[in-house]
Amino acid sequence: MPLHLPPLHLAVPLMAAPIGVLWRRPVLAWGWAAVVSAVTLLMAVVTLVTVLGHGPVSYAVGNWPAPWGIELKLDILSALMLVLINGIGLLTVLYGRASVQSEIQASHQYLYYICYLLALAGLSGMVITGDAFNLFVCLEISSLSSYALIAMGKGRKALTAAYNYLVLGTIGATFYIIGVGMLYMVTGTLNMADIALHMQAAPVNRTEVVAIAFLLVGIGLKLALFPLHKWLPNAYAHAPTAVTTFLASTATKVSLYILIRVFFTVLNGAPLLASHLWAEMLVPFAIAGMFSASLVAIFQTNIKKMLAYSSVAQIGYMALGLGFGTVNGLAAGIIHMINHAMIKGALFMAVGCAVLRIGTSASGAVRVESWQGLGRRMPLTMFAFVLAGLSLIGVPLTTGFVSKWYLMMAAFEKGWWLVAVLIVLSSLLAVVYIWRVVEAAYLRPALPGSDTSRCEAPLSMLLPLYLLVAANIWFGIDTRFTVDLAQAAASALFQPVTGLNGGAQ
Repeated sequence: MPLHLPPLHLAVPLMAAPIGVLWRRPVLAWGWAAVVSAVTLLMAVVTLVTVLGHGPVSYAVGNWPAPWGIELKLDILSALMLVLINGIGLLTVLYGRASVQSEIQASHQYLYYICYLLALAGLSGMVITGDAFNLFVCLEISSLSSYALIAMGKGRKALTAAYNYLVLGTIGATFYIIGVGMLYMVTGTLNMADIALHMQAAPVNRTEVVAIAFLLVGIGLKLALFPLHKWLPNAYAHAPTAVTTFLASTATKVSLYILIRVFFTVLNGAPLLASHLWAEMLVPFAIAGMFSASLVAIFQTNIKKMLAYSSVAQIGYMALGLGFGTVNGLAAGIIHMINHAMIKGALFMAVGCAVLRIGTSASGAVRVESWQGLGRRMPLTMFAFVLAGLSLIGVPLTTGFVSKWYLMMAAFEKGWWLVAVLIVLSSLLAVVYIWRVVEAAYLRPALPGSDTSRCEAPLSMLLPLYLLVAANIWFGIDTRFTVDLAQAAASALFQPVTGLNGGAQ
C-alpha cells in the first residue's frame, strides 16, 4: 500500500468538496464528483487487497504515535466498508445526473454534489479512524451534509424531515460523545485499542455502565434501530431519490459498523461485557423492528416510505445478527449489511427511474396507484424492481436469501429455534408490500388520463440500476466474496485486543 494512502480516503473527498464550489454548472459539478468517486473507489479496492494480503494497516497521523496522536486503522471490516461506501457512491453519482436534474432546483444542483462529497468524506473517515473522538468528528461531517441533502427535496415536507433528522441526529451524536467522555474518565485515552486494553484491566464501575448505555442509545439513534427510528421514514420519503439511494445504502450501514466497532473492539474484553449478554439485549428490539416496521410498510401508499419502513425492518435483521453474540451471528449481520446496501440501492434507483417519467415525489409519483400500468410503460425499470424485490424477500439465488440463511444458521447454533421461525415469518411480510407494487404495475390498468406510451428511463440511470441488480444475483450465487470476508472480519473482531497495533482493531 502507498505510504500515505489511509488518510487520503478522508482527505481526497474532503478537499474536493470546496473545490466543487468553483463548478457552478451542474454538469461540471457532476463530472467532478464522478471523477473523485472513481478515484476513492480505486483507493478503497487497493486498500482491501492490501489488507487481505498483508493484514491490518496502521497509520499515525502527523507521525504522532498512538495513543498520543490520531491513529487510522484498517482491518478487513473497515476495508470492506470502504469498498461498499465508495462503490455505492460512484454508482449513485453516475445514476444521479438525470435524477438530480429532475428533483432538485437548478440553482442547488451543484450544492448537491458538494454535500455528497462531504458525506462521502465523513462516512469514509468513520470506518478508517482508530480514535473514538475523531469518529465523532467524522460523524458530524457526514450528518450535517446529510441534513442538507435531505432538505434539497422539493416541498416543505423535505425541510420538516431534514429538521426532524437534525434534532434526533444531534441527540444521538450527543449521547455518543457523552459515552466517549465517560470512557475517557475511566481510561484516560481516546484511542480505541488503548481504551480496550484499559477496559480489560479495569474493574466494573458505575461510570462504565452509564457510558455503555449512552453509547448504545446514541448509536441506536443514528442506526435507526427500533424504537429509535422515527427520523428515518420521512427522511427517506421526502429526500431527492438520489439522496435516498445513497443514504439508505451507506449511512445506516456505517452506523452499524460503529456499533460493531465500539462493542466488539473498544469494549472487547471489558468484564461487564465478557459474556456478550449486552448483545442478547438487542434481540427483542431487533425482532420487534422486523415485524412492526414490516407491518407498517404493508399499509403505506407512498412507495418510498414503504421502502423506508422496510429498511427499519432490515436493520432489525442486522442487529439480530449482532445479538446472537457469536462469530457466526456477527458474520451473518455483516453479510446482511453488505447485501442490504445492494438490495435497497437497486430498489430506490428503480423508484427514481419511475419518478423521472411520472413526475416528482412531491406530485404523487411515488404513490402505489400512480404506478398502475407501469410494467408496460417502463418494462426494464419494473423488471429491475421485481428482481431487487425478490432479493429483499429472500428468494434463493439472491443476496437476500444468503443473508437470511446465515442468520438462521446462527440461530440454530444458539439453539434459538423460535428466532429462526420468526426470521422466516418476518421475511414473508416483505412479500405482501412488494406484491402491492408489482400488482399495481402489472395487473392493474393505468389511471384514466395518464400517459400510457412506453417511455423508459435513460441509459445513464438504467446502467447503474442493473449493475446493482446483477450484483444481487451474482453474490447470491457466488457467495465467496461477501461470506468469506464477513466471516474473516467477525473472527478477527472476537479476538482480544493485545496491543495498539494488533488484535481485533
